Amino acid sequence: MSMNKTPRSNRTHIGIFGKRNVGKSSVINALTNQNISLVSDHAGTTTDPVFKTMEILPLGPVVLIDTAGIDDTGELGKLRVDRTYDVINKTDIGLIIFDINQDEFSNEQKLIIEFKKRQKPYLLVSNKADLYNKETDFSSIFKKDIIHKVSAVSKKGIEELKEVIGKTLKIQEDKFRIVGDLINPGDIIVLVTPIDKAAPKGRLILPQQQTIRDILDSDAIAIVTKEHELRETLDKLGTKPKLVITDSQVFSQVSADTPKDIALTSFSILFARNKGDLIELVKGARAIEKLQNGDKILVSEGCTHHRQSDDIGTVKIPRWLRQYTGKDFEFIYSSGYSFPKELDEVKLVIHCGACMLNKTEMLYRIKQVTDKSIPIVNYGVLISYIQGIFERALDPFPLAKMIYEEE
Repeated sequence: MSMNKTPRSNRTHIGIFGKRNVGKSSVINALTNQNISLVSDHAGTTTDPVFKTMEILPLGPVVLIDTAGIDDTGELGKLRVDRTYDVINKTDIGLIIFDINQDEFSNEQKLIIEFKKRQKPYLLVSNKADLYNKETDFSSIFKKDIIHKVSAVSKKGIEELKEVIGKTLKIQEDKFRIVGDLINPGDIIVLVTPIDKAAPKGRLILPQQQTIRDILDSDAIAIVTKEHELRETLDKLGTKPKLVITDSQVFSQVSADTPKDIALTSFSILFARNKGDLIELVKGARAIEKLQNGDKILVSEGCTHHRQSDDIGTVKIPRWLRQYTGKDFEFIYSSGYSFPKELDEVKLVIHCGACMLNKTEMLYRIKQVTDKSIPIVNYGVLISYIQGIFERALDPFPLAKMIYEEE
């Protein structure tokens, strides 16, 4: 997969924050060496977060997020500021831009507090260094934070800023491994991918594509089959595969057709580890046994898609959960980049595999839920649990299995 084809969810997310008219869009243009953001002397040109997929050397594939000014005013301005603060949850690193000649820094200090509270790295960037005309002791304002002086107009300090971003992120090639750390070169991995009416015409869904690519990057062998052909596929291989990975919706059938001496898990469980916190999601499975009639359950998905008549999130999972527990529940739903803030009455959160979210956003969602002592599972974890194959699905992940057995 070439860099310009890297899915947005797998790119480093860099958020650009600051007051109106400090040159946030100009800094984006300087970082990318392109005029991709609208620049104007009129304050408030950027009104909502704008996501820009780019490749920046030496950082590689990234998403730059241009945000509205944190000093916006009025009723609409407050909504824009709230959206800007929400962007912090999606960023791997934030650039807090300020005008090197400004006199007041309370908005920047509020941003710093939020970044520290959410445990996100940030860099302080003073723009318009070419117009610098006074001496300011920033150490008295920003304590020990280093100020990176740049000029978006003359490009002064821009290359140095890119290097600092890279060092801060400590970008590693293995950052987004899905299964590669579990397998060795030459291993055979069988992927079970149902082709039903929910599957995109002419292609595989994103988690399947990414898993195949990770297997190939590991110099292992990917064999793709449908659930009805799994037995025949295994018989014809002649060599025992290292691992079978299945779509969660056919977990029970695939488990029955896969010999016990072959490791088995699902795409969704792999993504629970890759994009989130498998330990927390495993802990959340235990809460299924404590659910009571009438409990409110949030089913959340990271993307918006056309709902099928037998949609997994709104139809299958509620049905399976009712059948397993023998109880009835109140289901509420969310989808896309928004995630409910009011969770006080929710007894369980069931999340999708998060293939369209970056790890930063998914970890924030998990923390937002667990901070309120609400259990959370994802689709694959829940399905394997209620279908009685949970422990087998956790075999490739000894720590998660140990945590589950101790709970």
